[in-house]
Amino acid sequence: MSEPAFDAPVWHNGKALRKGYTTGSCATAAAKVAALMVMRQHLIHQVSIVTPSGVTLNLNVESPHVEGQQGIAAIRKDGGDDIDATHGMLIFARVTVNDSGEITLRGGEGVGTVTRKGIGLPIGSAAINRTPRHTIETAVREAIGPARGAEVEIFAPEGEERAKKTYNARLGILGGISIIGTTGIVTPMSEESWKRSLALELEMKRAAGLERVVLVPGNHGERFVREQMGIDSQVVVTMSNFVGYMIEESVRLGFRQIVLIGHPGKLVKIAAGIFHTHSHIADGRMETLVAHLALLGAPLELLTLVSECDTTEAAMEHIDAYGFQKIYNHLAERICQRVLERLRFTQNPPICDAIMFAFDNQILGSNRSVNEIVKDMQC
Repeated sequence: MSEPAFDAPVWHNGKALRKGYTTGSCATAAAKVAALMVMRQHLIHQVSIVTPSGVTLNLNVESPHVEGQQGIAAIRKDGGDDIDATHGMLIFARVTVNDSGEITLRGGEGVGTVTRKGIGLPIGSAAINRTPRHTIETAVREAIGPARGAEVEIFAPEGEERAKKTYNARLGILGGISIIGTTGIVTPMSEESWKRSLALELEMKRAAGLERVVLVPGNHGERFVREQMGIDSQVVVTMSNFVGYMIEESVRLGFRQIVLIGHPGKLVKIAAGIFHTHSHIADGRMETLVAHLALLGAPLELLTLVSECDTTEAAMEHIDAYGFQKIYNHLAERICQRVLERLRFTQNPPICDAIMFAFDNQILGSNRSVNEIVKDMQC
């Protein structure tokens, strides 16, 4: 679906809700303008960036400063009408241009440090997620040109205090906030209107004649399907956390095959019959892993280690260490079984497949041969 304009409101219960932008967008814009000020040697008070979702943001710059080869600038975080712990705070970037040819990125004051495995970032690194890292580096590279290098520091003076109101500590991110955002935009939206917008994309694809669909939780799943599996991105639809709803909508529209593709952190919940995967509805990830590992004969030591993990990624390391990678095929089969149980009163249920992948884009498991699934999708 085409991305609506940033200024277009989201309507909920008769109220127009304003969109906002993520800490990742703030950091990207701040880094871009700091680099531009060094190259131009004068202050800049407004900057524009294009977010990963294709939306152009025109943002006011605060506290701009340039001296020699170093520029500093800040962007104020605006969550729109979906206010969170970081709303209203300043996200700074300090960019020092050099002749190294390389761009390095680090977190400074108020940006958290990763202290545990399981969130896709190395221990000891700044809590700047993959998409913002890419957008920051790309924006700075565009500003300084292909030959020069730069040291980029993202910092947020209020970050340590603001982070106390987030879940960061539970995830092992200490000392500050995370720089996050896969789309760059914060969209306030009720569940019903969000679900309807997702289902609308299903309807559009079915109207175009598609009979097979891949459902993914979000951007990582979309990227994996496009880059690693060779499946046409036209068959991919985001289901977000609304697994049950999107499966039922797929059945209503007459899709013949549904393939669920995602990281175990989301998909493992379906194996337990949880069809709304947001953590505020239900979790049960570790309990599900423990139960199915036990069914496969895993030792008590492994079951205990997994039960004590905070993230699925951390549990996966123990599973690998004990050689129980077969759990992923088992879970994929169980996921499909759960889906068919949910659709047991459907006259002509679709073929259901499930594929799980790791953060490093390796396929972990599937209910049947991945080659067979891909071949069927291309029919």
